Amino acid sequence: QVQVMESGGGLVQAGGSLRLSCAASGSIFSSGVMSWYRQAPGKQRELVAAISVGDRTNYADSVKGRFTISRDNAKNTVYLQMNSLKLEDTAVYYCMVVADNIYWGQGTQVTVSS
Repeated sequence: QVQVMESGGGLVQAGGSLRLSCAASGSIFSSGVMSWYRQAPGKQRELVAAISVGDRTNYADSVKGRFTISRDNAKNTVYLQMNSLKLEDTAVYYCMVVADNIYWGQGTQVTVSS
């Protein structure tokens, strides 16, 4: 059974940091592009960052220099380190895996307060 599960969200003050984790089934993790998306209230879901099997990364302009995506193949986990958080980073963050199909996690809430 394919599983994608996020964790690490929470409430943080502006300027603070959080690290999100996404654990995926081994069968898809080793072959998949892993991505983080986010969706704020009233807005469309948007790509935040992505990492390929070969560790090539891609970031949204709004998070470049503040967020870092990485993967640990031994743990079947991808991370999103978020630094210098801003109010506008508040959203539900979703992990997506593209392998033989597209798999989504259930999302984790990140709330940045002033």
